[in-house]
Amino acid sequence: MTRPICLWSGPRNVSTALMYSFAQLPGVRVVDEPLYGHYLRVSGADHPGRQDVIASMDCDGDRVMQALMRDQSSNAGTRLFIKHMAHHLLELDLGFLTATSNIFLIRDPRDMLPSLTIQLPNAALADTGLQRQWEVYCELADAGLPAAILDSRELLLDPGSVLRTLCAHLDIEFDEGMLSWEAGPREEDGVWAPHWYHAVHQSTGFAPYKPKRDFPAGLQTLLDECLPWYNLLYAHAIRAQTGEKT
Repeated sequence: MTRPICLWSGPRNVSTALMYSFAQLPGVRVVDEPLYGHYLRVSGADHPGRQDVIASMDCDGDRVMQALMRDQSSNAGTRLFIKHMAHHLLELDLGFLTATSNIFLIRDPRDMLPSLTIQLPNAALADTGLQRQWEVYCELADAGLPAAILDSRELLLDPGSVLRTLCAHLDIEFDEGMLSWEAGPREEDGVWAPHWYHAVHQSTGFAPYKPKRDFPAGLQTLLDECLPWYNLLYAHAIRAQTGEKT
């Protein structure tokens, strides 16, 4: 059985770059955040372009995932790579997770929070997806379904080695073409791209890792909430093979 690949990311975690990377593989079709409309509907979250997102897609998350699973079953020669946000997992039947290959993409909240709060000034722990990622990761592990964890810093330190390890976990062949792509938007981008994808549209590959400086004091309380969940996840993350301390 061909299993669709589900990426469960937090926001501002190079998830779109990773989606573009997998789009370079022959036989892979990428899908961009198909549960976003569902999340906005059930949560009431006030995100940039909210009404445009809701109008652009099916906002019944269970129906969305059932359709994607049927799509994968009827197109065994093409493997789906579905980019999701972990915090979109609200009021859903998660039974489909037993038939998918799952990846959790995390980012150190000291690097992520200053970027996230530009778009979401009142961001809370739930908006980061970190707690939800750990909960679902543990549920899969308990069911004998090990998932891969990627850390964005490790990925950016050495994209080649991290992606090779990930591809081996997914039982697909790594291709050097995954390391670069053409600048600009992709047709698969959601209608939310103008609000979130400025940097990745200028990129032609994974940017070198650059740590954030001068963490805002006003985000310290949120950082303290995030770090325990991040540390739990990071302990299981694929490491770069650069020789740098990680």
